[in-house]
Amino acid sequence: MYRAPLQDIQYALDVVVGSDILADCERFADYTPELAQAVLEQAAHFAEGVLEPLYASADREGAQWSVAGVRTPDGFKAAYEQFVAGGWPQLRAPVHHGGQGLPAVLVSAVEEIIASANLSFRLCPLLTQGAIEAISHCGSDAQKTTYLPRMVRGEWAGTMNLTEPQAGSDLALLRMRATPNGDHYLLQGQKIFITYGEHDLTENIIHLVLARIDGAPAGVKGISLFIVPKFLVNSDGTLGSRNDVYCASIEHKLGIRGSPTCTMIYGEHGAAIGYLLGEAHNGLATMFVMMNAARLGVGVEGYAVAERAYQQALGWARTRIQGQPPGSGPASPLPIVHHPDVRRMLLTMKSQIEAMRYLALYTAAQLDLAAQHPDASVRAAAKVRGDLLIPIVKGWCTETGLELSSLGIQIHGGMGFIEDTGAAQVLRDSRIGTIYEGTTGIQAGDLIGRKLFRDGGRALTVLADEVNKALAEFATGPVVARLIARAAADSMAELERATRELLSSMAVDAARGGAVAVPFLRLAGVALGGWLMAKAAQCASLRLASGAVDGQRGFLEAKLQTAQFYAEHILPQTLGLARIVGQGANSVMASNPDLF
Repeated sequence: MYRAPLQDIQYALDVVVGSDILADCERFADYTPELAQAVLEQAAHFAEGVLEPLYASADREGAQWSVAGVRTPDGFKAAYEQFVAGGWPQLRAPVHHGGQGLPAVLVSAVEEIIASANLSFRLCPLLTQGAIEAISHCGSDAQKTTYLPRMVRGEWAGTMNLTEPQAGSDLALLRMRATPNGDHYLLQGQKIFITYGEHDLTENIIHLVLARIDGAPAGVKGISLFIVPKFLVNSDGTLGSRNDVYCASIEHKLGIRGSPTCTMIYGEHGAAIGYLLGEAHNGLATMFVMMNAARLGVGVEGYAVAERAYQQALGWARTRIQGQPPGSGPASPLPIVHHPDVRRMLLTMKSQIEAMRYLALYTAAQLDLAAQHPDASVRAAAKVRGDLLIPIVKGWCTETGLELSSLGIQIHGGMGFIEDTGAAQVLRDSRIGTIYEGTTGIQAGDLIGRKLFRDGGRALTVLADEVNKALAEFATGPVVARLIARAAADSMAELERATRELLSSMAVDAARGGAVAVPFLRLAGVALGGWLMAKAAQCASLRLASGAVDGQRGFLEAKLQTAQFYAEHILPQTLGLARIVGQGANSVMASNPDLF
């Protein structure tokens, strides 16, 4: 049974990211550790009491399609009503749109708790938040007035409609048509894999749909973005007639079965009314506003699911009696948590979850600074850094979360392969994270192409300089923290060397970068995670040395334990990854696909 790791999350926010990181942002003047604690405690109460009990039953039941619409699993509608009544959809939205205006760093921490408790439920608010972001940034005043208040309150949901049967990642192949018709457009076509495209949680669903206006240029430069509500909205804000958009079917999936994944049909009867959002033929850029928010959220989901897998595995390891651990003597058999290899696996899970949490929340804080810091130069630098880190967070956290969910099954042994233990559901649910909102390969391509090659690696170099300066300061601390900082510094050196080699290789042949982009992304995640683990260890060491532990001695010692393991077992991976980045493109580019 999942329990929110409140102490770990609070440590990440207050100590590793820093409770004062947003001190200069007037909008977040009220953000304090006490406020964060109160919000997180309430989130834990809701997640553990309302969402956790629905986790397994929603998987068994799944979403149900009929001609009348899609019914979510039993309990979801009541849970969503409590979600709305508690004000949870309003956390991040600006106050002038009816939101609470809390920083993204705190909201991301809340989203971890919600995702760990019930990932299928969490996906509806995730997509709605992305739609809110897109309309907030690119919508007209009338569109903001019409849609945002109800969406911010959670009364209406939102979706993102990109994929078509022939157009997955290659959006240039989109065929969805949009024909001008007075002050609106008539859309006609099909979209697939639309998360929460139809459901019974809200009275209206606001679809954001990519389509091509008649006569538009070919390729991605001819794509526009449209607001297509399920029910049209009257001038007084009330719901009007049903729009010509329907769910033809839902997918039967490996995991997240409580979340309906829909095939949507637009304009089958000739009149799916849509409203242009942003500029014509600039829809992809507008949609990326939504996707950027979603990619950070999916990265959070990656380690959130791993946290759930870890808790289940730890609970099993503490109670499962099996065999005699080496060196345990003639006493009665002990729980498997005493076996060295089981401890290794648990530390593998726990240490990487902590590193991923630190990096994701640090990235969320950069988005806050980019949006709200009074100094334009700070805003610009934070935006560049956030843009750099988002594909790393999305790709590294989901790939690692998948691996850790699998490791959770291994700790369960044969019982993990049996659905009754619940370990298998976590693995099935985690599998989609590396795919949607852009596969790991797409994230890696974005990282090396748009975020690295275009500026000659400057953004990463500036970050590396700051990291190395911090690690040099940690190297004067307590002995354990020094060793961890030294290992982190070595890994940063591997990242910097690999970056130089990658840029040099891409300058000759840009295609070579694609052959090693994913290993480079993973290298960046592991190394930057090591920096933040070193910071966590440094702070824990100093507190323990000062004696001011306030009853947290065991907790702080655990921080040192996981950081030391990360330094000895995870950071050495950077050696191999850097070598792959430097030399691995040769075999890929020279390969003959006909020989596969």
